[in-house]
Amino acid sequence: MRFALRRLGFFLLTLWAALTLNFVLPRLMPGNPALAILGKLKGGTSPQALHVLEQQFGIGTHQNVVVQYFGYLGNVARFNFGNSLTTQTGTSVSHIILNAIPWTLGLVGVTTVLAFVLGTGIGIVAAWRRGTWLDSMMPPFFVILTVVPFFWLGLILILIFGVKLRVLPYFFSYTYTVTPSLSLSFIGNVLEHAILPAFALLITTIGTWILTMRNTMITTLAEDYVRMARAKGLPGRRVMLDYAARNAILPNLTGFAMSLGFVLGGAILVEYVFNYQGVGWLLLQAVQNTDYPLMQALFLLITVGVLLAILLSDLATAILDPRTRGAS
Repeated sequence: MRFALRRLGFFLLTLWAALTLNFVLPRLMPGNPALAILGKLKGGTSPQALHVLEQQFGIGTHQNVVVQYFGYLGNVARFNFGNSLTTQTGTSVSHIILNAIPWTLGLVGVTTVLAFVLGTGIGIVAAWRRGTWLDSMMPPFFVILTVVPFFWLGLILILIFGVKLRVLPYFFSYTYTVTPSLSLSFIGNVLEHAILPAFALLITTIGTWILTMRNTMITTLAEDYVRMARAKGLPGRRVMLDYAARNAILPNLTGFAMSLGFVLGGAILVEYVFNYQGVGWLLLQAVQNTDYPLMQALFLLITVGVLLAILLSDLATAILDPRTRGAS
């Protein structure tokens, strides 16, 4: 319990630091930060945009910095990040992000989990059957694919299956002429559009999980407690999973947690190449259009996602290996 409370305290402290940094950075800009930001916009300065930014940053009033800071924290607690300046002018930033998150979680999130599960499983079996054809062929094959640039593989898939064969769609997350709904036809259309980006992401990430799990598993198999389990005559499946894999997977959990955390940031290249309207595509649009309120909210979302993933990883590691809890 004390271990969980310490980790939770670290999470809250880091979250507070991220929120404070998000508040301080605009105020470090010389002069009026709202005017400085609007000066970088292609459309020039408008009274409406200036007013939106001054409300967002808490300036243009006679409130002191402390009052502004607590007002900012209150807005964040209510998920009030202001309105978009250019991406979807006048639309609430929270509304824009909430519309993009399901697409990123559905594509990048599911594919990341699938790559971890399949890669970890293949790595376990390859290490257990070291020296067989499985260990000789599969890990090197997928590791080679890992170094292939995603955008190149995505373009090759688009050229072959989208342009030449015309068997799979490769643009946007669903057909423009289809009305979004919970019908089976619309769900099928969404899944069809997700095949190419999901396959490209899976192929270019699974090799890392295979290689790291295989190497850690081989080291774990040489431990005395694994040899003792074998000497006792325990079933090979139980030795592989309960004794070796359970301990070998611990380093992978941290990497997996980081991957899950960055899912909320979206795989920018994935969504850019296939014009998939998730959080990564949204972040790219915000940067290109200098939409600071949207950028601030997205950066904060990514930070919270990474912190939550690390917290859950630490708790899972402590459950699987009580030695990591330390003195409690």
